[in-house]
Amino acid sequence: MDVTIDQDSCIAAGQCVLAAPDVFDQREEDGVAVLRQNPSADQHGATREAAVLCPAGAIELDE
Repeated sequence: MDVTIDQDSCIAAGQCVLAAPDVFDQREEDGVAVLRQNPSADQHGATREAAVLCPAGAIELDE
């Protein structure tokens, strides 16, 4: 699974961090989401949930 974040579209809602805290984080200065790591197989479900929950649709998954 490849994960990308369109940081221009991110509105810093933090839903991705709540859904998959081992995969996503937020920058301190503006709250924009950043990718911490490519998810392992056991993190795919949480990562998919994070993408669905993102109100800006800023997370793209390529499986």
